[in-house]
Amino acid sequence: MSAERERAIVDQVPAGVLVGGEWRPPTGDKTFPVEDPATGAVLCEVADATAQDAIAALDTAHEQQAPWAATPPRERGEILRRAFETMTERADDLALLMTLEMGKPLAESKAEVTYAAEFFRWFAEEAVRIAGRWSTNPSGDGRLLTMRQPVGPCLLITPWNFPLAMGTRKIGPAIAAGCTMIVKPAQLTPLSMLVLADILRAAGLPDGVLNVVPTSKAGAVTEPLFADPRLRKVSFTGSTPVGRKLMEQASQNLLRVSMELGGNAPFLVFADADLDVAVDQAIVAKMRNMGESCVAANRFHVHESVADEFAERLAEKMSAMKVGRGTDPGVQVGPLIDGGQRDAVRTLVDDAVSKGAKVLTGGEDVGDRGYFYAPTVLAAVPADADLLRTEIFGPVAPVATFTDDDEAVHAANDSEYGLVAYVFTRDLGRALSVAEALEVGMLGLNRGMVSNPAAPFGGVKASGFGREGGAEGIDEYLAVKYVAVDL
Repeated sequence: MSAERERAIVDQVPAGVLVGGEWRPPTGDKTFPVEDPATGAVLCEVADATAQDAIAALDTAHEQQAPWAATPPRERGEILRRAFETMTERADDLALLMTLEMGKPLAESKAEVTYAAEFFRWFAEEAVRIAGRWSTNPSGDGRLLTMRQPVGPCLLITPWNFPLAMGTRKIGPAIAAGCTMIVKPAQLTPLSMLVLADILRAAGLPDGVLNVVPTSKAGAVTEPLFADPRLRKVSFTGSTPVGRKLMEQASQNLLRVSMELGGNAPFLVFADADLDVAVDQAIVAKMRNMGESCVAANRFHVHESVADEFAERLAEKMSAMKVGRGTDPGVQVGPLIDGGQRDAVRTLVDDAVSKGAKVLTGGEDVGDRGYFYAPTVLAAVPADADLLRTEIFGPVAPVATFTDDDEAVHAANDSEYGLVAYVFTRDLGRALSVAEALEVGMLGLNRGMVSNPAAPFGGVKASGFGREGGAEGIDEYLAVKYVAVDL
């Protein structure tokens, strides 16, 4: 990829904060840098929004809420459909921008653009399917009418690891439902969201419906929004500790809240599993996004009779993966997002090795620039290793063993998190009984990918609540109103 092409893509990113349909300088006229994690070089400077900018965004979101809610559902759906088509047409440019700011290989970025665009297509179709009900009062002396209406202005806070898809997964249903929005993109990867906002403007989204406030001071910018009674909902994707803090702030005004938080996904391989399938899908579940995903397989619990073979075969595949800058041909594993994340991964691996885990491949930094860490497989991981309890967010696969189904389920559930699990077995009865016993919001049965715009995404326990995507996704942005009718 030529430096000229990369520069041209970055230069397309809008400057400023988006408030009321206008890209304008932030209050204070300050910026913050966005790095290429593959090189550590600064890609560009982005407007650094302040609390004043956030309140201005809420002002316009509040002003536009009533007219936007009154916009015909078909019109809202058509805006989403046009945005879907534009994203599809511009997939190559969007993928390159994402690779530059986040690091993932171009093929993965292209797949994310497709995935992200599908949320707009899905919710374009859901916009016209918002319905209520009409029924007879059980006593027979009246009727019960219910209607679903937009909850009102929303604050949408997106993470750095999927900078486009986590945006469309929130923006799509908000637009379909008739809600106005303030989006606070991640400081590390704001560029994709800024371009997405321009795509929506070009698709006909009225001024003020979507407002974007990139910032290096997230708490200072969002706190006054939580305290303002005009805000009615917050949707957050990020870590559980931050989610807990936002929940406390949301309690001030009893905001409608949906949270997609941390994960610690168990990957269970039973003795009767097809190991060819299990190993191939382990690569999918572990290595997508370099392991920097809340649904990444975090710990591999494998039956003792097949654990050695599984670990060796997994190590063989992972050691063969090409590590490098995501724009280079053939690269399968890009950098971690920054030096802090690489240090955290290294610390977890070192802890496991110090407690007896065996390194089958990897276990070290790669290269002399950027934030690369080698794909790593650890065997014989002891139960007290920190990485069995901590979300790794890196290309590390720790393999532990179990002896029977009950032990496997207990190990899988022995976590505060409950986002997703993966189960590999050819026994239908076992598959269903284990699926019922696992404390998670999603499960991949003999497959390592669960994400689908047509399916509800979300977890239980400390992994959050609420669902994004599927028929359930729009419900997070709708309030139910009941009317008692006297005939």
